Amino acid sequence: MARNGIDTEKTIKSLNNVLELELAGVVRYLHYSLMVFGHARIPIIKWMRDQASEGMNHAALAGEHVTTLGGHPSLKIGKLVETEKHDIDQILREALQHERDTLAEYYNLLGLVEGKSVWLEEYAREQIQLEEAHIAEVEKMLRRPGDLRPAG
Repeated sequence: MARNGIDTEKTIKSLNNVLELELAGVVRYLHYSLMVFGHARIPIIKWMRDQASEGMNHAALAGEHVTTLGGHPSLKIGKLVETEKHDIDQILREALQHERDTLAEYYNLLGLVEGKSVWLEEYAREQIQLEEAHIAEVEKMLRRPGDLRPAG
């Protein structure tokens, strides 16, 4: 079915993928916040719990778009893989991969709605901007103090 030139079936599928990824981020960041120990714990867990709260808001927004298009929001949660390694660098590397996966789905969504719906296009662009900012922050957190080279 098409609405304003949008393939609603593919768009709903993408939005549901976003919903699932964002919910996985909520679980992931909450779990990570529980596994942080050491003298830098307080600012790190605050950042992680803020990420979990933001993920919940993003999941709700994706679900609202699904229902606006006449779809049914997914009850699934995205892939939750854990290495069982809980040092901060490993946690951040897992978070970075999750952020990159979520970013890729937002780009997929943008490709589906670009030039067809300003509302959905701007939504996708705003989420892409936020995900790219998260990736930049996590990459900076992975750098050693004084290291100006981007982390991979």
